[in-house]
This record gives sequence, structure tokens and C-alpha cells, in this order.
Amino acid sequence: MSAGTPALLENADQPESRSPSPAGSEVLTLRSLVSTKDAGVIIGKAGKNVAELREATAVKAGVSKVIPGVHERVLTVTGSVEGVAKAYAMIVNQLSSTSATSPVSPTPSSSQSSIRLLISHNLMGSVIGRSGLKIKAIQDSSGARMFAQKEMLPQSTERIVEVHGSAESIGRAIEDIGRALLEDWDRATGTVYFHPGAADERSGRRPGQQSRRSNGDAPRDRGSPSPSSPSAQPSNLRTQNISIPSDMVGCIIGRNGTKITEIRRLSGSKISIAKEPHDETGERMFTIVGTPEANEKALFLLYNQLESEKERRVGREQMQQDELQD
Repeated sequence: MSAGTPALLENADQPESRSPSPAGSEVLTLRSLVSTKDAGVIIGKAGKNVAELREATAVKAGVSKVIPGVHERVLTVTGSVEGVAKAYAMIVNQLSSTSATSPVSPTPSSSQSSIRLLISHNLMGSVIGRSGLKIKAIQDSSGARMFAQKEMLPQSTERIVEVHGSAESIGRAIEDIGRALLEDWDRATGTVYFHPGAADERSGRRPGQQSRRSNGDAPRDRGSPSPSSPSAQPSNLRTQNISIPSDMVGCIIGRNGTKITEIRRLSGSKISIAKEPHDETGERMFTIVGTPEANEKALFLLYNQLESEKERRVGREQMQQDELQD
């Protein structure tokens, strides 16, 4: 990156506040996964392209830092829903015109491209809708095609939603997606953001680093106790905190703690729950301690439990409304 590149581009891998709306319901922050090559095109020489993008759309835009050995970066765009949608459409056009391969990959029809959005697992219901009705409506109105990955990205609670189509249809789809996200933006509280290279931590290696162990070497158990450290713990333990609304804590704990005990058992992580809310929102802090794999499984189980409870409550409310109408 040249010396003339704006400083904003250097630290945009995580929104300053809660995604997707850090400054209230009028502002949208939308992240996407891009290749290092495409990031260079988005930025442009001395930041020329991104400066033009900001001027044309009134958004803030930046790309996360380069990590040695990792070939993906995170693009973050913040602004009005219309501005963010226009910015992504411009980016798609720019990448298509330079024959980039990721995240926008020209198909045999040069007008068709794709982009990979990063969406909080907790907000996927807002994008997909009950029985997939919302995502179908977005596709029908925009002309784009959308595919939501089922699994969360490593050591995060974000999932990828791929949007395929022309630059114009992708822009329309992103505008619809943005409005859906803003309607429920507070549900993104506690999102653990994905950072490219996190997958490599699952093997205990830095991104791009290869194992030094030869075929004849026995693997070393880093968690094994030594004579001088009888209670040594694995060196790759991670601590993550998420906030859960107080009225949902009970459904996660379960009667006599049965559900939280099961989540601990299945994930292998230690999970502690604050007895009191940590701020005026009334949310309580869950602290998860374990290996990256264990924490990822714990987060997946916790959010699945939350989604199931929310669906149950919506169904109960609908049933009560139906009874009143009868």
C-alpha cells in the first residue's frame, strides 16, 4: 500500500461499534470478504479508487490490513442504505472491468458477478425469513441470486451470504438486505467478527506457516503437564464474551441447568454467566473459554438455542393472535 493511501484503509477489519448499525437506525455497516488482489483494485493507486467511491456515495470504506500468507481481506462499507448499495454496485463494476476473480468472479456471461457478504448468524433470520420467504422476495425484486452458507466462519459468529448477478441487481439486493438488517440490527449484539487467517489458528499455526514436524517426529502435547507445572493448560485457549438479553438467559440455561450443561459437554468449553446485567441494556455477559474449535462449537450451539427460542416465541404469539381473531 502506498504512502498516499488514506489512513482509514489501515484499520477497517472490524466496525467501530455494533454491526450492522453503529450510529443508529439510519446508518448501515456491511462487511464482505475480498481477495487481496481485489482489495488492491478497490483501493486503487494511492487510494484513488476508494476516494472516488467515497465522494460518489458519501460512505466510509476501508479494507483490513494484509496478513502474511493470507489471501483474503475484509471490506467494510458504512453509510446510508442507499449509499452502501451504490458503493457495492460500483465496486462490482470496478472489479468486473479488471477481470478480478474474487469476490467478484466473471462467469461466461461477463455481466454476471458475485460478492460474499459477512452477516451475523443472529441476523440470518432477518435476511432469510420464515420458510425462506424473505430471501425469495429479495431475489425476485432484485434479479440477483443469493446463497447463504450454513456454517459460521472459524472463530466467529458470522456467515457468508453470496450474492450473484449483474452489478445493478447486486446493488438492489444489497439495498434490500441492508433494510432487513437495520430492522433488527440490535440482534447483532455480541457478534464475534471474522478475521481472515483465523482458520489457521485451529491448527495452532500462524497463517501460512507449515508444520516443522518430520515423519519420524512424535507430536507434542502442549497441554500435557510438566514436573515444574503440574496444572499446565493448553497454550491455545481463547476467551470470548457475548452479551445475551436477560429474558433469553433462562432458555439457554434450561431447567436445573440442563441445557447449558449440555452445551458445555458438547463443545468442551467452559462457559460462565454473569449474575447481573453488565449495562443499561439489561444484557448479561457469557464468558467462553476453550480452544478455538471448542469456542466455535459453543457459539454455534448458543446461537442455535437462541434462534429456536425466538422461533418458539413468535409461533406462540401468532397462535395467541389467531385465537383472539377466532
